[in-house]
Amino acid sequence: MPRSATLNRPLALLAAVGLSMENLDGTIIQTAAPAMAHDFGVRAVDLNIAMTAYLLTVAVCVPMSGWLADRFGERKIFTTALAIFTVASALCAFSGNLPELTAGRVLQGVGGAMMVPVGRLAVLRGLDRRDLLDAMAYLTWPGLVAPVVAPALGGVLTDTVGWPWIFLINLPFGVAAFVVALKIVPNAPAPEARRLDWAGFGFAGVALAALVLGMEEVGSSSTDWAWAAAYLVIAAGAGIAGVTWMRRGRHPLLDFSALRIGTFRVGNVGGGVYRLIISAAPFLFTLLFQVGFGWSAAQAGLLVGAVFVGNIAIKPATTPLIRRFGFKRVIVGSNLLGAIVYVACVFIDPTTPLWGIAFLLFLSGVFRSIGFSGYNSLQFADVPSDQMSSANTLASTMQQVAVGIGIAVAALIVRLTTAAASALGPADAWLGYRWALAVVALLLVFPMVEAALLPRRAGEHAARR
Repeated sequence: MPRSATLNRPLALLAAVGLSMENLDGTIIQTAAPAMAHDFGVRAVDLNIAMTAYLLTVAVCVPMSGWLADRFGERKIFTTALAIFTVASALCAFSGNLPELTAGRVLQGVGGAMMVPVGRLAVLRGLDRRDLLDAMAYLTWPGLVAPVVAPALGGVLTDTVGWPWIFLINLPFGVAAFVVALKIVPNAPAPEARRLDWAGFGFAGVALAALVLGMEEVGSSSTDWAWAAAYLVIAAGAGIAGVTWMRRGRHPLLDFSALRIGTFRVGNVGGGVYRLIISAAPFLFTLLFQVGFGWSAAQAGLLVGAVFVGNIAIKPATTPLIRRFGFKRVIVGSNLLGAIVYVACVFIDPTTPLWGIAFLLFLSGVFRSIGFSGYNSLQFADVPSDQMSSANTLASTMQQVAVGIGIAVAALIVRLTTAAASALGPADAWLGYRWALAVVALLLVFPMVEAALLPRRAGEHAARR
């Protein structure tokens, strides 16, 4: 069957496995940090360097993924990425100290940076637009599940079989995926692969690294504002220089021309704000319950799990909803209803029935899942096949930035709202955290308005059966 005819479902499932592995490892060591710190003889806060190293490496290396796929073919790069990620997981598991763990995490980041965008590109390149919604359904759920499941999974594995298993669990999946990838991933390098834009890579690398480091500093418990400002200034300077360079280049590392396509722009600009917010929301709920309400980690984790239940429960209905109502209505509605749920959460307190809180979190998961599916599918609805590689690389980079800085932005919002609440005088301990949810609801106005400006039939051909 021609590769461009219909969706290759085994390939889509394989790409989803890779995405699941990469997303889980982005945050899974959070709950394992105290046990790891004890074994390494360091403070738990020192483990932040291992988490930052992973996010930083992924952010810096993602822009090169499209060039690598075009130059060497998707199968070679995807299998290489799987091998690197799997070997790095083993190295992390057997780390004897923090520097060894950090080195392993950097290597994991290299594998993850290639694995996810190249896997998605293999699924989407030449795909019939009528199969786009089905393809993105496979590629969406890992991004919804991982941020909610990772902390709980990390805690369970650490408490039962030990923290090395948060990495060892990748080994059987990695080996199986490698074997399957050799058989089903197509390998067709571009006929005239362009030269690597080294200058663009340098600018993008410096900008993304400085942005991640700056936002990590902003989100830390004891921010050094001078360093944070320095990082962000460097990020802005390198970013502006990089965009200027790449817009003038013949074969730029990141091709921004896809942003002229309305559906792609909405899927990645407004969609980037949306992804940032939904990445931050579980973190905000956890802080509200543990720090604000004084609940145990187990109780807080159980309640936040309602978000995951909502994600999964609605997933079979997301594609039919988009086919029935269209991208515009679904995305605007998910933003609006999601914002209403966050506003409702502003009014919960320790006396609110647990079933009521769980129901609100369930609803937030439902609308989160619908919006995520809508944006992920819309972004590629009008991208021509010959532009898919460059558009996918740009989208992957923008999405990695949004997800990577989501928790840092959430921490900054909490810091500002709790300071504002304290300035007003004695108040309930949870008031600032509740205000943070109001700010999150307000931020959803931007992606909602941007989506509302789309043509009524935007992406319609991709929503048809």
